Amino acid sequence: MYGLTGSIATGKSTVAKMLKERGAVVIDADQIAKTVTAPGQPGWQGIVEAFPEVITSNQAIDRKKLAAIVFSDPQKRRRLEAIVHPLVFAKIKTEAETVESMGKIAFADIPLLYETNCQAWINFVVVVYVPESVQLQRLMQRDSLTESEALKRIRAQWPIELKRQLADYVIDNSGTLAATQVQVDRLWQRIIE
Repeated sequence: MYGLTGSIATGKSTVAKMLKERGAVVIDADQIAKTVTAPGQPGWQGIVEAFPEVITSNQAIDRKKLAAIVFSDPQKRRRLEAIVHPLVFAKIKTEAETVESMGKIAFADIPLLYETNCQAWINFVVVVYVPESVQLQRLMQRDSLTESEALKRIRAQWPIELKRQLADYVIDNSGTLAATQVQVDRLWQRIIE
């Protein structure tokens, strides 16, 4: 299984889409997290117990409220991660086994891949990279955040420069879309060879 990571607002989704276009099956950790935290699911139950104030009248999780809490308090963020991550990783592993048993190439798109030590069970890690200054501008624009809010979210992850150093393969997404396509093509060639 291949791992795909980066940091917030580096363009992982763009690269994931390009990989899908080439035939990869991308297993999205964020989508799985939403599934395992849906009302009635085990992750939801854990969040109800740990953060009852974020449960709405229709039993959904107010994700903006939860994000505000966990991005302001590292201890609460670790508590949330302890609830959700084991469920997500178990599902990723199961899905990847199924995909690979069908002879397809599986990419696990995991934003916190290094922070959660997933490189221990992933064979090859691809990091989508942009300089932090670009990341900051993109995040502020994309999510309508202040610089301070955006920096809190960026600082909640390992520095992108460190992830870049640890990667088996780096895709620099700070240029044009065409330049990113060329790098994804090179990566794909390497994988299928």
